[in-house]
Amino acid sequence: MMAHEKLVVIRGAGDLATGIAHRLWRCGFRLVLLEHPCPRVIRRTVSLAQAVFAGETQVEGMTGMLVTELPERQEKVEPILAQCWGRGQVPVLVDPQGESISWLKPCAVIDAIMAKGPTGTSKGMAPAVVAVGPGFTAGVDVDAVVETQRGHNLGRVILEGTAEPNTGIPGEVGGFTWQRLLRAPCAGIWRPLREIGDLVAVGDTVAVVDGQDGPRSVLAGVSGVLRGSLYPGLSVTAGMKVGDIDPRAAVHHCFTISDKARAVGGGVLEALLFLLPWGMG
Repeated sequence: MMAHEKLVVIRGAGDLATGIAHRLWRCGFRLVLLEHPCPRVIRRTVSLAQAVFAGETQVEGMTGMLVTELPERQEKVEPILAQCWGRGQVPVLVDPQGESISWLKPCAVIDAIMAKGPTGTSKGMAPAVVAVGPGFTAGVDVDAVVETQRGHNLGRVILEGTAEPNTGIPGEVGGFTWQRLLRAPCAGIWRPLREIGDLVAVGDTVAVVDGQDGPRSVLAGVSGVLRGSLYPGLSVTAGMKVGDIDPRAAVHHCFTISDKARAVGGGVLEALLFLLPWGMG
């Protein structure tokens, strides 16, 4: 495959990665998103990672299509990618290690895995390498880092140094932080009883985890709308984040890209225009 000056590979296809993809897609970039075979994505209704389970998904007019061929079979994948791009779609490739990057030859690689630690992404993988959130040092590991911490610097492009460290405390929404999260009470299989977009009240049973000693209930800690929930049937560990309730109770928020994802997407676009030779930098 010939290198394309506007081909960008995004590692990850969760809600932040999808917000980035949507910004770049609307600006005319060709995209390939790389995901895990069983993505543990909470905000599935605004994540192209949902294509891994469904084969196809849409977020605000952008269609993500699962590419089923193995990444190493380059000659099989290339025509499928070209077909997706020709239809204005975004290919989602199951390639958690990023093995396809070497033959895709993108102009940029964006690490939006949000692992908060090493992922294998490094400078030199493409003419521009941008990481999202903590775990990377701009100018050392990658060319730029985009801040993901809510507050004054959200979406800021960092060319030297790191993003703010992970606090372990979720951002405040409607006056609540940790109370709005759903966590697995034990290890087992996730079985949601409510759908994303449903209104719930404090104490409602939102899901169960089928553990070794039988099912354990997952209760709503706040009233609001169920904004995120893991895909049914995934295995979870005790204490793992499995869902999210938005106390503002705006159902349409469940199906549209968040302000945070849009801000981060704007930062990534700025970084690419600054770093790439045909940009403004």
